[in-house]
Amino acid sequence: MSHQRYTADLRRLMAGFPTGVSVVTALAPDGTPWGMTCTSLCSVALDPPTLLVCLRAGSPTLRAVLDSGSLSVNLLHERARSASELFGSGAPDRFDQVPWVPAQNEGGPHLIEAAHTIADCTVTAEQTVGDHAVVMAGVTLVTSLRRPIPLLYGMRRYGSWAEDTENGFLSYDFIS
Repeated sequence: MSHQRYTADLRRLMAGFPTGVSVVTALAPDGTPWGMTCTSLCSVALDPPTLLVCLRAGSPTLRAVLDSGSLSVNLLHERARSASELFGSGAPDRFDQVPWVPAQNEGGPHLIEAAHTIADCTVTAEQTVGDHAVVMAGVTLVTSLRRPIPLLYGMRRYGSWAEDTENGFLSYDFIS
């Protein structure tokens, strides 16, 4: 079986695994903000608090993360689909199109209107795997901006949590 076939199989596999949507941001040493949409995010440890993000090898965002030694993970809320699409587009003026503020200490830009929660982190390890880099990030600060109703992505569609107040549980609804 060719690698191309494995790629198609992996895309199909991961499309059936809905996940939250984040934008990973960093400031290059010259102060230029960089960021990209990222669904490859997971918690690694609570002690010390550590996240894992996977970023495309060769991306300017990855370069800014590694050069600065820090990043921010902006967890997007249910109404932030446009920010997800913008930061997934590679548009060079993306930071001119969204409100943001710099992190107070270590970390990247905070997308103050698109995020519900933001984690500022320092890079603790990095390893290249295929066409991506796996970045381990020690969490230094978590900022909650609003009620966490996350933007979701799966089956190549966006969705969000829907609260069923009658039965007291959450379900998800994917929209095109």
